[in-house]
Amino acid sequence: MNDEFSGKVALVTGASKGIGAGIAKALGQAGGHVAVAYGRDEAGARRVVAEIEAAGGHALALQGDLTRTADIEAMVARTVAAFGPIHILVNNAGVFEYKALAEITEAHVRSIFDTNVLGLLMMTKIAIANFDPAGGSVINISSLSAAGNGAGQAVYASSKAAVNTITKVLALELAGRKIRVNAIMPGYYDTEGARSFGMPGSEAEARLMAATPLEKRAGRPSDLSPVALFLASAASSWMTGEILTVSGGLR
Repeated sequence: MNDEFSGKVALVTGASKGIGAGIAKALGQAGGHVAVAYGRDEAGARRVVAEIEAAGGHALALQGDLTRTADIEAMVARTVAAFGPIHILVNNAGVFEYKALAEITEAHVRSIFDTNVLGLLMMTKIAIANFDPAGGSVINISSLSAAGNGAGQAVYASSKAAVNTITKVLALELAGRKIRVNAIMPGYYDTEGARSFGMPGSEAEARLMAATPLEKRAGRPSDLSPVALFLASAASSWMTGEILTVSGGLR
């Protein structure tokens, strides 16, 4: 374990699996104290905590629903009680479901936006009220879908476009508090979510990998976590409002 983030407190949402788990483990293995927030996958969150602790780090699992403000307040309060003021917030949690226009319902729109947009905003609002007075870093996980490059993604893509806009606006709002706000846009990644949609071995996956210049493969959480750590670190202290694409060149 290195100590790049020794003494730093990080709260990572959607951290029980996939990209969020990769970021949480990387922060913990770099000396951070990590709150591993999750919605439903308790076993996954506990595995992430165990891996961090096995490497000599400090972590705790936090269950909560990002569509409920009371849950967000409780997760933040537990983080601060366990570790102290927060330095790093990673808004990774999100839901995705693709529907063509004819299939879109009000419930579908609300289910996507309540977590991807409202949940992100409320988590950020509540978490930064508990940030270290010296400032810190907010990292939002967006998506290449925000570019609007896929049919059937109107709702999901627009929720991620909102994340990009929120990132830029909050970078301006929070600069005076020395809180930097940046985003990462992943492309196609081999995650539990992609597997649940039946992507491995599918024609859709083959097309995406063929369109990925670097190595013609799906991304891995380990491809993205170093970028998140960069944005959380002093190495990016002169960066805010930036949206970095980490997709192997996929556009």
